[in-house]
Amino acid sequence: MKVLIAAGGTAGHINPALAIAQKIKQENPKAEIHFAGRKKGMEYRLVTKAGYPFHHIEVNGIQRSLTPKNIARNVAAVWHLAWSMPKAASIIKELKPDLVIGAGGYVSGPIVRTAAKKGIPTAIHEQNAFPGVTNKLLAKEVNIVFAASEKAVEKLNAPEKTIVVGNPVRPEVFLQNHEQERKKLGVQDQVVILSFGGSLGARRINEVVADLAAWHTKEKNFYHIHATGSRGVELFQTLAKEKGFDGAKQMDVREYIQNMPQLLAAADLVICRAGALTLAELEAAGKASILIPSPNVAENHQYYNAMELENIGAATVIEEKDLTAQTLIDTVQLLTAAPQLLREMGQKAHTLAKPDSLDLIWNQLKQYNK
Repeated sequence: MKVLIAAGGTAGHINPALAIAQKIKQENPKAEIHFAGRKKGMEYRLVTKAGYPFHHIEVNGIQRSLTPKNIARNVAAVWHLAWSMPKAASIIKELKPDLVIGAGGYVSGPIVRTAAKKGIPTAIHEQNAFPGVTNKLLAKEVNIVFAASEKAVEKLNAPEKTIVVGNPVRPEVFLQNHEQERKKLGVQDQVVILSFGGSLGARRINEVVADLAAWHTKEKNFYHIHATGSRGVELFQTLAKEKGFDGAKQMDVREYIQNMPQLLAAADLVICRAGALTLAELEAAGKASILIPSPNVAENHQYYNAMELENIGAATVIEEKDLTAQTLIDTVQLLTAAPQLLREMGQKAHTLAKPDSLDLIWNQLKQYNK
């Protein structure tokens, strides 16, 4: 069985793709799995680190804001788009895959569409409640559509071949122990807060979390782990010095979180964006959260993702336009004042978890197993 997976752009597309690849290899150790994506994208680093062959194809999105820099980007994007279909055809001709899977990002478009036109079995996975443009177009052409959410089914407009499977989550997220991970951190009766804004970082989240840290390091018995992201390291260091919590024992500040399953297990409250994969991990770990959807994503899909959790009482959503330091502090104070409330929110989040997501996906893909 030879499989080609196209995924790119964000970890929210790439990590589910890697989880699917891992499942295929688990079920068929002889399976040959290849990935296609951008070398300058996050996918190249994550895929090659996982040990899969990588095939370069350059596809970029069009920037809507017409600044001089974005105009130059759009010229490059049009050029790359013109060459993407011939490049996709070349990759598929070389590999002759038995199955092609698109897991989101612009790069999925030419790879999956070319495979479908050649009669190669195809599938896509949509991670968000509000599907992206690429998957909405591809849904009409592929054999199987996997959706993370019931709400995505109607928007994908292919209900006869769409199966709700949730988002694939690393099995270790389900397997961690809350008390054991707290002991590893040296935490006793403290409330553990975990906050992050993504691998690159989110400036506004770094700013308000700095104010939150300045407040709680003086007044509250919290232990707070915060990931600044690569672009937020210097900013957060500066803010920590300005606001007087630099070196505080209650703060564990990192650039990036390498051991997310373990830290999620230890946390009582998580403050983060509302990417689909992040929410799937919150659900798997059963964690209360304050969600700050990114306003800089297509169709505002993170807001719709986040509202699924808020609507069942598993999270509090603060849109970035309403986000202030005081709003965040007040929300944290309200939620942490009642430990039972945090536990109940976490339990509600866990009701949305789909531990059998990869099994559901494999049950459909195994018909192409050779």
